[in-house]
Amino acid sequence: MADVRSLVVTVVLAEAASQRIVTLTVPEGATAWQVVLLSRLLGDREDLELSRLGVAVYGRPVDRNRAVEHGDRVEILRPLLQDPKVRRRRLARDGAATGRAARKP
Repeated sequence: MADVRSLVVTVVLAEAASQRIVTLTVPEGATAWQVVLLSRLLGDREDLELSRLGVAVYGRPVDRNRAVEHGDRVEILRPLLQDPKVRRRRLARDGAATGRAARKP
């Protein structure tokens, strides 16, 4: 019987006030979503809807079923609360109305 190779991966859940990091040893062939579940970072988070979460490896979004590689940093992605483009436009408009808009050199 062939030996199953073990991989070491890191799983990250980053939020505004804190960052939780777990390092795991998983069997070769484990998927990004499997390592997220194995990390238990979501176990006590009733405020997060699992079906709406995504995953990234080193900041690049990937499919949940992507096999992880040794040394991967798997990041848990929460849905955006607001479109960044819309937010920037609103901030620029509000800043211009109050005279605090950033000036270009």
